Amino acid sequence: MMDPERLRLIETDKRERHWRRWGPYLSDRAWGTVREDYSSDGTAWDYFPFEHAHLRTYRWSEDGLLGICDNHQRLCFGLALWNGKDSILKERLFGLAGPQGNHSEDVKELYYYLDSTPTHSYMKALYKYPQAAFPYQHLLEESRRRGRNEREYELLDTGIFDDDRYFDVQIEYAKADVDDLLIEIKITNRGPDSAPLWLLPQVWFRNTWTWGRSHSPKPVLYQINDRSIACKHQELGSYLLTFAESTTQLFTENNGDNERLWGGTNSSYVKSAFHRYLIDGQTEAVNPAHSGTKAAGVFHFTLGPGESQTILARLTGLRDDADLPPPIDIDEVFDQRRAEADRFYNGVQSVPLTADGTRIFRQAMAGLLWTKQFYHFVIEDWLKGDPTTPPPPESRKQGRNKEWAHLFNDDIISMPDKWEYPWYAAWDSAFHMIPMAMIDPGFAKGQLKLFLREWYMHPNGQMPAYEWAFGDVNPPVHAWAVHRVFQIDRRLTGKPDFAFLERCFHKLLMNFTWWVNRKDAAGNNVFEGGFLGLDNIGVFDRSAPLPTGGIIEQSDGTSWMAMYCLNMLTLALDLAEHNRAYEDIASKFFEHFLYIASAMNKPGKDSLWDEQDGFYYDLLRVPDREPFRMRIRSMVGLIPLFAVTTIDATQIANLHGFRHRMQWFMRHRPDLCHNVASLFERGQQERVLLSVVTPDKLRRILRRMVDPNEFLSDYGVRALSKFHKDSPFELRVDQETYRVNYEPAESSTGLFGGNSNWRGPIWFPVNYLIIESLQKFHFYFGDNFTVEYPLGSGDQVNLWELATALSHRLSDIFRQDHNGRRPVFGPPVGGKNDKHQTDPHFRDHLLFFEYFNGDTGEGLGASHQTGWTALIAKLIAQNGE
Repeated sequence: MMDPERLRLIETDKRERHWRRWGPYLSDRAWGTVREDYSSDGTAWDYFPFEHAHLRTYRWSEDGLLGICDNHQRLCFGLALWNGKDSILKERLFGLAGPQGNHSEDVKELYYYLDSTPTHSYMKALYKYPQAAFPYQHLLEESRRRGRNEREYELLDTGIFDDDRYFDVQIEYAKADVDDLLIEIKITNRGPDSAPLWLLPQVWFRNTWTWGRSHSPKPVLYQINDRSIACKHQELGSYLLTFAESTTQLFTENNGDNERLWGGTNSSYVKSAFHRYLIDGQTEAVNPAHSGTKAAGVFHFTLGPGESQTILARLTGLRDDADLPPPIDIDEVFDQRRAEADRFYNGVQSVPLTADGTRIFRQAMAGLLWTKQFYHFVIEDWLKGDPTTPPPPESRKQGRNKEWAHLFNDDIISMPDKWEYPWYAAWDSAFHMIPMAMIDPGFAKGQLKLFLREWYMHPNGQMPAYEWAFGDVNPPVHAWAVHRVFQIDRRLTGKPDFAFLERCFHKLLMNFTWWVNRKDAAGNNVFEGGFLGLDNIGVFDRSAPLPTGGIIEQSDGTSWMAMYCLNMLTLALDLAEHNRAYEDIASKFFEHFLYIASAMNKPGKDSLWDEQDGFYYDLLRVPDREPFRMRIRSMVGLIPLFAVTTIDATQIANLHGFRHRMQWFMRHRPDLCHNVASLFERGQQERVLLSVVTPDKLRRILRRMVDPNEFLSDYGVRALSKFHKDSPFELRVDQETYRVNYEPAESSTGLFGGNSNWRGPIWFPVNYLIIESLQKFHFYFGDNFTVEYPLGSGDQVNLWELATALSHRLSDIFRQDHNGRRPVFGPPVGGKNDKHQTDPHFRDHLLFFEYFNGDTGEGLGASHQTGWTALIAKLIAQNGE
């Protein structure tokens, strides 16, 4: 019998049943975003702050607490909580705006994504709610007081969880059918005393009627009886929210509270009505007619120590406008979906795992799936403004994203982190889709195609970067992701999806051309790149004009382009298996790669390769001065390893046209071909190796990479060599000194990305590519190519063994060590705040951060960036723990 979740995925991909219609698509934060910013100066954090979130209507999307919505976010469901002491209902997650945190934006809540299947037929999450008044102001003031060199001040640091005075709020969702969602909310008092709690399961419509662009009738919610709320929307249809027991129901409109926001007058019931009703005692704030566009049931408990209460609800689509859905055994469905989730993931895990390894794998996948989000942003409407609202300031027409008026986003997209980064980033998404393809290749392929659509990709071929600056540039890894997802999908299904490959390939040709035309100023096959997502890795802000004048020829920018060439070559060779016309374009990318490899490795002062140091560096070109090689031992010198692929002898033999053209270059352009690793010598199983790094260069680069005093950490490969801890790089320009020194944790500077830090921490995307590149080199060299690992140990390993060892170091970030501690949660601070390490109600709930301390493995940056950090699931599935 087929795995039920696999069957649901097949039904979805065939468009027979829409199992993905409902999911965790609510953002964790919709305030403080570029989409909601209609200011004259682009200060998004100030224009729509957290303090407005419960009062002000969102224009583009909704946020909520552990909630769900449909795939176009017409109808939303989420939780609201009140402990009897907070000044506002807990409807959404609190955190610091970018200018407020000592390391920029920072969520200040404790919540965990614990489980999910790809179709969201089963989901589970946990929120920890303090019983004392939430310390909003205290968190803000203490964070403002701290400098960039101090650690972030977290919710646990406030002491509000002392004596376990908090509630565990666990929510589970199970789909009885495509449009039949069962909801179980379990509240547990972890504290030593009885404590009150109000729980408000909420349902509301996203406001589409205020802006003058919707011509559909306004949707409506209304009470059926003391257990049921009807939800009617012209496009979505009719739904019914039913509670298992009778409850008080509150109704209002999802409209802004002009009175509390601006001192104006409210023309209707407003979004903040439930706050007014429950906290301020204003019973007139809610609609006595029991109708509106936002509604909630109200449940009040006083829970004794260790006591739990469970609320059951059901959100059901009604067929033919039926009055009631058919009865169902909710407990039975939940048991069935939990068992199906276990069965599904047991089938995904390809190597035996311990209980702890399974926990890491499962929660990484859960975080990846929970961070899907409905993302809505129509730039043309945002630039022009809406018919019923004041026009945006004139400055907007010359400001942020004005060149992207074609962009029309109205999709479910995998986010980096739904609170700290509730907007897509192109290169993040590429990495997300590698673990996603293991569990849902259909969704993974759809996401990769989406970014190449006409309403995403710029007419000039550029892909959108992220909403703060769509025109910025991320590393061009999309082609790599397309091919990896194609391979994973073929392995899972046994069928190569050439239609997917071909569609992506043609759009990628446009993007590749954009890169070549825009980022190679001198036409010498060495690329300037720009920002490239690595933020402050260099001495200068690479997105801005240099204080020296001139340009930086980037080792990483050029290497990314060499990798892009090889990715496109590989795609073309695969496509040539069923259409020989692709042999010609494969030859073109082969030629382009030769020119880039030659430019990177040319001898002399213009080379990116430093023969003395045995490492690649960026080259600074300043008018009227000699080129200057900036000797910073950073990830930019390791990224050349990524430009590697092997071609099987069988493939070369079968593609006669490509073989002849490759041989022509070898005969007639040996000056180019000798700059490519081992092109004239066949490796294991007669494979051909294409790499900008020759065997000699590979040995010298790896010697630094496996040195614990340089790049090798106990928890992976650092972004900057530890050598710069005692020997910082310095460059003096016009009486000002620019410096790069090793920083294993958060950045001490607000430049080049603020809270991002590429000067020492461990980052999963580049570590993953290092591991994959080592495996490709091993395909060619086999076991005969060995390196001393770690440097100074005297132990020799082959490159596959080195890749596996690095993978295990990354998994050690999350695994319990011999003391039962997980490095991801860091060392104890002053003997306090150790709950994540020792408390049985904390220690098995994992967080997957943006990056990790290069010395200790502690998680840093965005705490729920289970986008690219979910790569740990792929590594564990492939290499074990």
